[in-house]
Amino acid sequence: MTKEIQHAGTVENIENGKVFVQIIQTTACASCSAKGMCSSAESKEKIIEVNCPSDNYQIGDRVWVTGTVSMGMQAVLWAFVFPFFLVVISLFALTSWINNELIAALIALGTLVPYYIWLWFNQSFMKNKFSFTIKPIN
Repeated sequence: MTKEIQHAGTVENIENGKVFVQIIQTTACASCSAKGMCSSAESKEKIIEVNCPSDNYQIGDRVWVTGTVSMGMQAVLWAFVFPFFLVVISLFALTSWINNELIAALIALGTLVPYYIWLWFNQSFMKNKFSFTIKPIN
């Protein structure tokens, strides 16, 4: 199993030591020959921000954007697993204190708001934790 994930991309912009690379993220079925008859095939354009010396790249260069598999697993933890456990644990705690299950469920869902606000305020920490590298395509 490979420890890196690579996407081919194009340098879109360069500013302040940051290179912005456009990648096209496709689902596994986007490359299927029957995708024209299927509604689940999709692709999205994404811009990835990479910290690197900008004198090595120019706008329009084709590059590989590389990240590690562990970064992907950590992203899944922060985006899905931690919020799930936050809601479940708060729901069980609140149902033991509040007799109304609907109110307990709404408050448990409401615990996601401060969690995602906390993530928003810690963007710089997340950007350092999830840093990508780029290499030119030969």
